[in-house]
Amino acid sequence: MQLENMPPVVSPQEWQAAWEQMLVKEKEQTRARDALAAARRRMPRMAVDKPYAFEGPDGPASLLDLFAGRRQLIVYRFFFEPGVADWPAGGCRGCSVVAGDQVSHLAHLNARDTTLVFVSRAPQADIERWKARMGWEQIPWYTLTDDFDADFGVDELHGTNAFIHDGERIFRTYFIHDRGDEALGSTWAYLDMTALGRQEAWEDSPEGYPQTPRGDARPAPGHGNWGPYLWWNLHDEYDAPA
Repeated sequence: MQLENMPPVVSPQEWQAAWEQMLVKEKEQTRARDALAAARRRMPRMAVDKPYAFEGPDGPASLLDLFAGRRQLIVYRFFFEPGVADWPAGGCRGCSVVAGDQVSHLAHLNARDTTLVFVSRAPQADIERWKARMGWEQIPWYTLTDDFDADFGVDELHGTNAFIHDGERIFRTYFIHDRGDEALGSTWAYLDMTALGRQEAWEDSPEGYPQTPRGDARPAPGHGNWGPYLWWNLHDEYDAPA
């Protein structure tokens, strides 16, 4: 199909100049995104005093259980249940695109002491069947059994809540929903919505927050880690000695 009203064709030199102008705007957006994440790390916390109950593949689970022993928890509300289009054959198509197919390997989030889970009202047998069909085996997925979705703004539309715990005490730290969920899926986008962030030394975080120190030297391309990326590893080697 012939496209109309396309931008002009220019020389390599003109294209480079136009790209450099756009790069200025992209860097402004990056700095603004970093500033937003820094502001999120200073958001007040909301105590979660009400007990919530879920059903998981291994049986009943509390909200604290969903952390799986890590400090932070991210919970995405996936609409897969009676009343949703395609039920019982499949889940919400929007949720499937925005969350299911976009989630990066969870080992990198886990390495930052953060757990990601999905919650739906579908029974576990249906969740396991749907996960198997879509190839989402890595994602922990729990069944809602109470008012968790209504209490955290995700009873009528998808959304992503972030929590942190201090011992037995749990706190809600942030909430992203509607089109904000479109940008999630990568390790960085998820960490940027959490109370502790990426936990790298370059970040503007409150004093005392965990942060990985910078490396001093840049290695040859493809060999080792450097700078703020010192903690990065292959997803199957996080438990191996550095």
